[in-house]
Amino acid sequence: MTKSQDKKPAEAAASQKSSKSNSAIESDLVRQLADVLNETGLSEVEYESGGIRIRVAKHMTTMVGAPQPMYAPAAAHEAPAAAAAKPVDPASHPGTVKSPMVGVFYLLPEPGAAPFIKVGDQVSEGQTLALIEAMKTFNPVKAPRGGKVVKILVESGSPVEYGEPLVIVE
Repeated sequence: MTKSQDKKPAEAAASQKSSKSNSAIESDLVRQLADVLNETGLSEVEYESGGIRIRVAKHMTTMVGAPQPMYAPAAAHEAPAAAAAKPVDPASHPGTVKSPMVGVFYLLPEPGAAPFIKVGDQVSEGQTLALIEAMKTFNPVKAPRGGKVVKILVESGSPVEYGEPLVIVE
């Protein structure tokens, strides 16, 4: 046996050992990234280093209201009343304040403090309505215009997505 023949099995074993340790490292990294998602309320996180790219995402489903039946018998005399009681989609309302980022929504500046706003409050343009925590930083959500707070659509402490309706100001 020559020296090069001795070296090949050793290199193969080292390569196999290296790939097993890389797999374990990647598995640990995925677990750590999943923990980051749970701790921060984010819906996805991505990591890239040394030619390895890992993206961890969780599927979030929010249900507003009860599920509606596929069909419902309609009585002729109830149709005008049903049309008048049709709920307004908060996303299309002109006074909707939407989330500027992904994070956790807070109505309180700190635990035990009074909330920034309540339904019925008058707010002025630029006034802080809430905070969104993203990556351990609290970012203020400002009123784009003055008016009355008609509805708060998200509970304090809930995760929010970019563009999600938060508050309606009329």
